[in-house]
Amino acid sequence: MLVMLNYAVDPALLTHLVPRGTQSDQFGGKTYISLVGFRFTRTRVRSLWIPFHSDFDEVNLRFYVRHVHEGEARRGVVFVREVVPRWAIAAVARGVYHEKYVALPMRHRIAGPVSEGGRLQVEYAWRIGPDWATIAVECEGKPAPTAEGSIEQFIAEHYWGYAAQPDGGTVEYRVEHQPWRVWHAAKARFTGDCWALYGTDLAACLTREPDSAFVADGSAVAVWPGQRIELF
Repeated sequence: MLVMLNYAVDPALLTHLVPRGTQSDQFGGKTYISLVGFRFTRTRVRSLWIPFHSDFDEVNLRFYVRHVHEGEARRGVVFVREVVPRWAIAAVARGVYHEKYVALPMRHRIAGPVSEGGRLQVEYAWRIGPDWATIAVECEGKPAPTAEGSIEQFIAEHYWGYAAQPDGGTVEYRVEHQPWRVWHAAKARFTGDCWALYGTDLAACLTREPDSAFVADGSAVAVWPGQRIELF
């Protein structure tokens, strides 16, 4: 299950993070960042199962971009920082995609019925030094498909990832999954210190109430090998 807290921000805060060959994407004329928590299960790397590294939590801060390829507008995500609980996972991700992974102690909690309706509570937490940071959402009712043209659809249905490379290039990779159902949040919050992870400006954006928040049910996901995009 995915927790998604979304914040409208000044696009100037992200300008230096936009990979070459892409441009910032917007919804309703606003630029969003999302703090996302979820759990990987039965994870395989190139069809290989790695013992003790297949089930784990992740929390990431991301924003949204577009890349035009042969007339096709590909909507994708860029990760500002990704937190996982094991150093080996972080090391592989940094080595393969040059993504900004860090390993920290993590935990999660899911309470309530998943599909029958009623109150559902989902939270993910990570520890920085002696303190824990937490994202949490409380929902009511049953999940439903995202509405066409909704912010939930914009946030959840991105099928490309883009990562800036040390030499200034950009790697693009395809992400495949079926559309997710969502619960709308009755309550949502972030607590904790994130200045060291995200920098002063972006961390300040997370201190207020999110502009939207929801939980997605998730599904099987396939991430294809990355390829460098042509830059002209």
